[in-house]
Amino acid sequence: MTAYNFTSGEALLKLCYGEAGGEEIPISEVMVRREEQVFETSREEMISRMAHSWDIMKESVREGQLPGNRSMGGLIGGEGLKLSAFRERGGSLLGDILSKAVSYAMGVLEVNASMGLIVAAPTAGSAGVIPGVFCALQEEIGFSDEEMISALFTAGAIGYLVTRNATVAGAEGGCQAEIGTAAAMAAGATVELCGGSPRQVLSAASSVMSNMLGLVCDPIGGLVEAPCQKRDGAGAANALLGAELALAGVDSLIPFDEMVECMYKVGRTLPEALRETALGGVAATKTACALCGGCGERR
Repeated sequence: MTAYNFTSGEALLKLCYGEAGGEEIPISEVMVRREEQVFETSREEMISRMAHSWDIMKESVREGQLPGNRSMGGLIGGEGLKLSAFRERGGSLLGDILSKAVSYAMGVLEVNASMGLIVAAPTAGSAGVIPGVFCALQEEIGFSDEEMISALFTAGAIGYLVTRNATVAGAEGGCQAEIGTAAAMAAGATVELCGGSPRQVLSAASSVMSNMLGLVCDPIGGLVEAPCQKRDGAGAANALLGAELALAGVDSLIPFDEMVECMYKVGRTLPEALRETALGGVAATKTACALCGGCGERR
């Protein structure tokens, strides 16, 4: 057992607040040290690998804003660009950071659904949330690439804890496990970027998971296209909300570890039809069945 191989949010906070030698350190630093120890890899190598992921994220955002994107299933394509054009015309109701985060997140799902290169964060279906939020923050606030890479380690710590203690699979826990976790990761990382404490990081993550609790996984035709794309946009919005709540001092009533356990229990109680089978929810509507060639009629 290595000194930094934490297995819960509570253990992570103990490391942040001094049990590992008296210094107060951010979650990103604890995660880097964990990766070094667990995988016996140098700090430079770990940061280089994360920098590569960040480069892919930025490129997927850029590609998602280009014209001509169309998903393999034909259900989505061009929505991210439409939102950006609407913002640039001065029509957005959301403000620049939120508007960009949503449009970028939705664009990344178009890249994924057209067989482009994305970073599963934590899954392909939720791949737009972190890039959308991060690229919007970098553009509007001016964070450096080094700061964004550090924030990815913070996001990684949250995703690791959810994966270890619950699930990030829609087939096991519903969309709350995928989009909910991605949004929690983005929220916590945003808090650290903006100077929040480790406790505020996990509070933001907990609030976001609470907000998205019970979200079902019901992809039309079984494709990671719709309603996945719009849910990535909603996840990005929820992430920024959760971060703002925590930074303003509005704490989550439920500790992070308890919220992860709660999410897992809720996911396990969802009926099979609402866990990525395309047998229920939006996927079972008359229009959805028509869009996927009447597959619902054969169920």
